[in-house]
Amino acid sequence: MGGGVIIFASVIGYFTGKLINGETPSISALLVILAMVGLGIVGFIDDFIKTHKQRSLGLGGWAKIAGQAVVAVAFAFFAFGSPNERGVTPASTQISVIRDTGFDLMMFGSVVGSILLVLWIFLLISATSNGVNITDGLDGLAIGASIMAIGAYAVIGFWQFNQACGRVIENVASCYEIRDPLDLAVIAAAITGAGIGFLWWNTTPAQIIMGDTGSMSLGGALAALAILSRTEILLVLVGGLFVIVTGSVILQRAYFKITKGKRIFLMSPLHHHFELKGWAEITVVVRFWIIAGLSVLSGIGLFYLEWIYG
Repeated sequence: MGGGVIIFASVIGYFTGKLINGETPSISALLVILAMVGLGIVGFIDDFIKTHKQRSLGLGGWAKIAGQAVVAVAFAFFAFGSPNERGVTPASTQISVIRDTGFDLMMFGSVVGSILLVLWIFLLISATSNGVNITDGLDGLAIGASIMAIGAYAVIGFWQFNQACGRVIENVASCYEIRDPLDLAVIAAAITGAGIGFLWWNTTPAQIIMGDTGSMSLGGALAALAILSRTEILLVLVGGLFVIVTGSVILQRAYFKITKGKRIFLMSPLHHHFELKGWAEITVVVRFWIIAGLSVLSGIGLFYLEWIYG
């Protein structure tokens, strides 16, 4: 349950910055906080059941999915229903890679399109929050990778603000039509800072653990940042470590069922496989951090290359 500290510090950091500068919080940053706090509550319930109800599995799978769905629906409602004076909503109805692709889900009609949008938001939020949650198996592993991934969105948000349509004179064709990009950078920086402070106490041997409260909230924030910055598919690369670790679990289970008992890995998630191979915990963590860092740098590099050549 120690992950609640990350949520608290992130929210306090963001609102303190707004108060000092005399600025009003933006709807985009509030949506990131909504996803973070909402998924944090789902994780807290899971942690509470594990620790106080003596149920090691915590929330059931469907109950956890239901909680994620509630957060996704609330997020979608405000993300698509809060246009500014120019009609720009925090989230786009188009599927995005590094920016909107032109594949607009509303082309299927208002009813079907709206349903598809909510399902898409749910898929992103659920997959990312579960991915971070699965990665949280060794001291410092998930928080270290999250710091890098969310920190990347501080860079992306600031760049989108600097190259926002209406601000740039040159390279107008490459400008970004993003709602509140600077505030997305600010909230990402606040979460990153909170994560760094948490890592001080979470590294091996951990004196405080984040639990599902922290891992799911970080995943929710990461998904929200990708959605609101129009970099949904790029998240696969920025959060590459989470994809690899989650993929190892899916692959292990599928192979186990298909072969009726055989395994690819000694144990999943993947970090436990390497522990059983004889790697020290700190070795696994640092090497996985390296993979996460390379993945994040690749994502930022691809983002920048798209701006140059896109």
